[in-house]
Amino acid sequence: MLPGSRQAAEFWGRAGGSTQAAATNGLTTSVKQNPEATIANRTGLVADEKVLILDFGSQYAQLIARRVRELHVYCEIVRHDITAERVRELNPRGVILSGGPSSVYETGAPQVDPEIFKLGIPVLGICYGLHLACNALGGKVDRATKREFGRASVQITSHADLFEGVPDLMEVWMSHGDQVAERSGGFVTLAETRTCPVAAVRHETLPVYGLQFHPEVTHTPLGTKVLGNFLTKVCGCQGTWRLGDFADEAIAAIRQRVGQDRVICGLSGGVDSSVVAALLYRAIGSQLSCILIDNGLLRKAEERSVIDEFSGHFKTDLHVVKAETRFLSALAGITDPQEKRKRIGHAFIDCFSEEAAKISGAKFLAQGTLYPDVIESGAAVDGPAATIKLHHNVGGLPEDLSFELIEPLRDLFKDEVRRLGLQLGLPEDIVWRHPFPGPGLAVRCLGEVTKVRLDTLRDADAIVVEEIKEAGLYRSTSQVFAVLLPVQSVGVMGDARTYQDTVAVRAVTTEDFMTADWSHLPYELLARISTRIINEVQGVNRVVYDISSKPPATIEWE
Repeated sequence: MLPGSRQAAEFWGRAGGSTQAAATNGLTTSVKQNPEATIANRTGLVADEKVLILDFGSQYAQLIARRVRELHVYCEIVRHDITAERVRELNPRGVILSGGPSSVYETGAPQVDPEIFKLGIPVLGICYGLHLACNALGGKVDRATKREFGRASVQITSHADLFEGVPDLMEVWMSHGDQVAERSGGFVTLAETRTCPVAAVRHETLPVYGLQFHPEVTHTPLGTKVLGNFLTKVCGCQGTWRLGDFADEAIAAIRQRVGQDRVICGLSGGVDSSVVAALLYRAIGSQLSCILIDNGLLRKAEERSVIDEFSGHFKTDLHVVKAETRFLSALAGITDPQEKRKRIGHAFIDCFSEEAAKISGAKFLAQGTLYPDVIESGAAVDGPAATIKLHHNVGGLPEDLSFELIEPLRDLFKDEVRRLGLQLGLPEDIVWRHPFPGPGLAVRCLGEVTKVRLDTLRDADAIVVEEIKEAGLYRSTSQVFAVLLPVQSVGVMGDARTYQDTVAVRAVTTEDFMTADWSHLPYELLARISTRIINEVQGVNRVVYDISSKPPATIEWE
């Protein structure tokens, strides 16, 4: 639940513009953004090569961006209605048009500025992006007589550019109900399937390409090869972007901006806040003050882990606020999830404000906002406007905390943050720690939150994580935890009947946390987890396993 994690960006209200707003409790943040320090706030990153991804509502837009960055080309996701003039100002090496849920022929469907195709900048349209390109340049898109959803094989008819080094028959992932019914005379077909005659195209005179399939998903095994060909052979990129360079630029930018002032960073033990703190420590050393609020809602031994790492290894000025009683008093008798978040938010604000006031000379507040947070909040200048997610949003900072905001990770995805953390010397158990919700165990303790119930949940959760690690599955699962249900059931222990608590075990795998599948854990592992929880955790006589995917369920239960 603490500032610095991905959940904490939601916890405080997403950072955007000059203020942040927390809609769930009516509090408004006034964390100052210095317009003259915009580049420094964004780590000072200046990429020699940049690609723009126009987002038309695709569930895969962020995945496209991650694939491009994995090929060492920096990219940004921008609004679908960005003007050609703005694209020219940004001077990208290439433009990618994402997929989307709409049909180009529908009234009100998102469109692209057709002048973008005339800039001379290479364009790659994916699925809906292909339809946009063909439609804008004289073709016709219509509903397909046979839709394609899932795996398909495409026959490559031309191996130049996009398909250089790719076999004649290629397995791909299709997801479309529309297709190009008529291509204009300016387009040449590069690939086809039995039911889709235009599976890939290029324009004869313009540097415009299109794919009906999705190269960004793992179900297209050679998709990265195709994207790589677009970046190198069409856009002329050399693949010069490296996280090591990012770290050096970020450190230099932070030093220049902070000068001799002090920076406050909230710690949670999660990877985002830990990497922010490690980066700041590398940049400004003793000018960094960290605040850890022990609210009684942390995982087992989490406080000790953070203290050891940031007062021992990094030797930062660490302030630990003991506030368990305060938070539990605020939560007494409360069962509604949203009310829990509000009360946790208010208590957190009070604790953080009081501790921050004790730190003299503090001018800056560091926060672990990541690039997906920026995208989803609509905070990026050219980024897609989106509704702020409030799932774990429980509060904002008070107006009298007039700090300038530093968000050194706001250009990075989660996997990039992890790699950066390893480069900065953070231990693997922190770098690869699973995400933790902003309100902490309060949203995994369904019903009333009490110390007794939290201790029960903490012990059960520790067993789940320990067994997952022992089985070697911690890195292959994305999030694993226990949930204490407000349900008691009859059991038999020895010769006595019991009426005790139920614990649910949740394990998911996901790439972006927007969608997730339940992890198919071995039965033997589930049996060990169940046996240990029932035998070792007082008051629990039943363990169940959650096999719900997201959607329709969410990862967290509250």
